[in-house]
Amino acid sequence: MFGKRVLQDEQGTRSLPPPVVLQADPTPQRNDISPPAGLPGGFPSSPAAASTPRASVSRKTEEYYSLKAQVFAALIEAIDVAQLGKMDLDQAREAIGDVIRDIVSAKKLVLSIIEQDELLADICNDVLGYGPLEPLLARDDIADIMVNGAGTVYIEVAGKVQKTDVHFRDNAQLLHICQRIVSQVGRRVDESSPICDARLPDGSRVNVIAPPLAIDGPTLTIRKFKKDKLTLDQLVKFGSITAEGATILEIIGRARCNVIVSGGTGSGKTTLLNCLTRYIERGERVVTCEDAAELQLQQPHVVRLETRPPNIEGEGQITMRDLVKNCLRMRPERIIVGEVRGPEAFDLLQAMNTGHDGSMGTLHANSPREALSRIESMITMGGFTLPSRTIREMIVSSVDVIIQAARLRDGSRRITHITEVLGLEGDVIITQDLFLYDLLGEDAQGNILGRHRSTGVGRPRFWDRARYYGEEKRLAAALDAAEASNE
Repeated sequence: MFGKRVLQDEQGTRSLPPPVVLQADPTPQRNDISPPAGLPGGFPSSPAAASTPRASVSRKTEEYYSLKAQVFAALIEAIDVAQLGKMDLDQAREAIGDVIRDIVSAKKLVLSIIEQDELLADICNDVLGYGPLEPLLARDDIADIMVNGAGTVYIEVAGKVQKTDVHFRDNAQLLHICQRIVSQVGRRVDESSPICDARLPDGSRVNVIAPPLAIDGPTLTIRKFKKDKLTLDQLVKFGSITAEGATILEIIGRARCNVIVSGGTGSGKTTLLNCLTRYIERGERVVTCEDAAELQLQQPHVVRLETRPPNIEGEGQITMRDLVKNCLRMRPERIIVGEVRGPEAFDLLQAMNTGHDGSMGTLHANSPREALSRIESMITMGGFTLPSRTIREMIVSSVDVIIQAARLRDGSRRITHITEVLGLEGDVIITQDLFLYDLLGEDAQGNILGRHRSTGVGRPRFWDRARYYGEEKRLAAALDAAEASNE
């Protein structure tokens, strides 16, 4: 197996995945899965693939896979693995291409230039990348890739889920690619450890469930992130929030409010959190804690921490709570938890309440009120024997703002609430909505119609904080403009 290589691109230096075990990968074994239909046209992963006509790609047959295995076997004999391991991705592709063309010529195989380019793209993807996933990973408009066994691959584009013609050769190839992905971050997936969270070099989040838990073959889910990071201005263009609402969110970020971003699966919580972190001062020390590192902060002083699962002996696990507790000793100015899902909620509240203003986190909930209940439930289920009132007092003194994101049934994403946590009245946490999104119906094409509106709050609770950071006039102007737009 090749060693780890490094590729230079516009973003700097990034690690390439460890390549396939050459002896095992290309074997054209077939299970009960229908022959792959090939790479879908329109999203090539290499210059070679870009020149391949869609019709040619879709006519892959058993004969094609047999020919591919024959060429691959000859490639193994001819290639200098030691030299190839020292090359970057483009050089490796070029070297493999030269060898494959020599093999085709020596074996007198009748292939057109287009067919050779198609064969080269397939083999390079298998050796240097992620096989059939490569063209999907190259598309920036895909939000999710969902592999339900070797024969079924779905993608989400513009909020809509659609089936593709992409297939893996068999479940063994799919599992092998899953293993390659998770091995990059020091994790493993097999029968003894069939569930794994990992990430790709670009930060895309990966979840793998392998047999025997996944009955129909390995299940792979990839949450992709755009190469061009979204900003609040772009969210305004998409209709996710109004310009006035975006200004409020910017001030919330600048004024070091403690923020919880709440929402359902696929609602855009991580995207919104990335947008808010753009307004953190560049001189601040920020520590992030995540299960699979996916936050992409642009500040220079960022420490990224990632949990670790137990090893094969069941030892060595580092939990989210371990990370949050440890980062308190790292002199952070802000703590950002990628997703709060357990007893680390207690430690995050402690951090927010002990001088780490501007800390942020996300959690799964369908409303701001439910988010508060979820925090309380997570602390209680974590084994803390605290009275409910004490927990609620902690929440009130720690959390300043809850931002609710939602994915609507037409696939669009909206920020539906910007809600302040005001205080405790009896045993009930009192909240105040600053912005709301009202559903008005849908048009003939099934697109949701709605509008953002201000609730008319003249002075939010964080007014004094905004004044301290010099944002008072902007905040007043945004609130006035938002109220005027209601009319």
